[in-house]
Amino acid sequence: MAKELTARAEDYAQWYNDLVIKANLADYSAVRGCMVIKPYGYALWENMRDALDRMFKATGHVNAYFPLFVPKSLFEAEEKNAEGFAKECAVVTHYRLKTDTEKPGKLMVDPDAKLEEELVVRPTSEAIIWNTYKNWIQSYRDLPLLINQWANVVRWEMRTRLFLRTAEFLWQEGHTAHATKEEALEETVKMLNVYADFVENWMAVPVIKGVKTPNERFAGAEDTYCIEALMQDGKALQAGTSHFLGQNFAKAFDVKFSDKENKLSYVWATSWGVSTRLIGALVMAHSDDDGLILPPKIAPLQVVIVPIYKGDEQKALIAEKALQIVHQLQQKGISVKFDDSENARPGWKFAQYEMQGVPVRLALGVRDIENNVVEVARRDTKTKETVSLNGIDVHVEKLLANIQSSIYEKALAYRNAHITPVNTWNEFMDVLENKGGFISAHWDGTSETEEKIKELSKATIRCIPLNNPKEAGQCILTGKPSTQRVLFARAY
Repeated sequence: MAKELTARAEDYAQWYNDLVIKANLADYSAVRGCMVIKPYGYALWENMRDALDRMFKATGHVNAYFPLFVPKSLFEAEEKNAEGFAKECAVVTHYRLKTDTEKPGKLMVDPDAKLEEELVVRPTSEAIIWNTYKNWIQSYRDLPLLINQWANVVRWEMRTRLFLRTAEFLWQEGHTAHATKEEALEETVKMLNVYADFVENWMAVPVIKGVKTPNERFAGAEDTYCIEALMQDGKALQAGTSHFLGQNFAKAFDVKFSDKENKLSYVWATSWGVSTRLIGALVMAHSDDDGLILPPKIAPLQVVIVPIYKGDEQKALIAEKALQIVHQLQQKGISVKFDDSENARPGWKFAQYEMQGVPVRLALGVRDIENNVVEVARRDTKTKETVSLNGIDVHVEKLLANIQSSIYEKALAYRNAHITPVNTWNEFMDVLENKGGFISAHWDGTSETEEKIKELSKATIRCIPLNNPKEAGQCILTGKPSTQRVLFARAY
């Protein structure tokens, strides 16, 4: 299998695109701005989705589904939210096509089929959900309402970057309603911690938990909490957000409840979400010039067994032993494939599974069986060892756990080595241009300075870390007093 990946050092963006295509994660679509998620990429998303779904349900949330279309009047009800998403909206104006009489076989919009009210194709679901919650919430006994939705959303984007920037993408969005501000704030932080747990312990990507500045908040939120990850090219990627919405949507949609004293109050709200963008983060955080490196916990395939044989007799002998190993591994909940296909030689298969990031590869030949051993190769370090077939299931189980932790530790070491404190504008620009990563710097707290820094450097404030230590200093741009450092980076 020809790899033909552009080297990361040569062109990181092209390396990423090459890898997503050649590892069979996704493909470009005939629809400009959209992508096709291929079976291997979708299997990866399913593993991520299923792990997150279990975590949501363990924290008391249930799944529901709301319409793809949002009436324009509902979308406009919360002004900041509508304004924030206006430029990204796809809008349905007609409900029927008809044949163009002047051009046989061609279709045109039927002008008589104009909708009475235009429909926004869901860029986010707060509007349609809160309009629905108005009918579901009357009393404190109806609260908290803890609902999650797995869905697709559309945010109009003509430049396609597979998984990172597409007009349509898959995600989940949680929308919760609470009786008190304290409950809603607790929910916001709880779900941020769920995301951090998943990204670090399943995806093996270290994150920094923090709060967004007012400029970077979700439109319509009082506060936006986030987890920020660092990619191998020194750029940051927002890996998840959790929003404290205050009573903004409750007031916009008149969602009130009777408390225990029979007084009417507006409910308090949160929303939170992650998307298929996490697949892009996974690729960029771990992979190398030979292909994907996937953490075992979410890899679509954890182990592959490749037979090395000559003739049908040897093939049958190896298959018997390989299928015993398959059974042993499956008994431990390990996903495994015995690739006895005859359409490719072992070397091609090795390269293919390396490209697709399968964590462990077993190569088994007749002589191995005679010696009661098997060759075990791990994808992350590319090391090989010969291991006894006795207890191979236990060995592989431990190896997978070791690979999971090793991948995380490597990413953590890189991230920690790329958090750089600076005290002057010259230092800031030098680190940004020559090292990248997170830059810890003082900022005077004004939106004007934040915008100016972004304009001059293309770097944004990624977050104000939670539990950030107070430290007197001077803003790197204006020299005005500052009480704490914040984290800047260029980002996806």
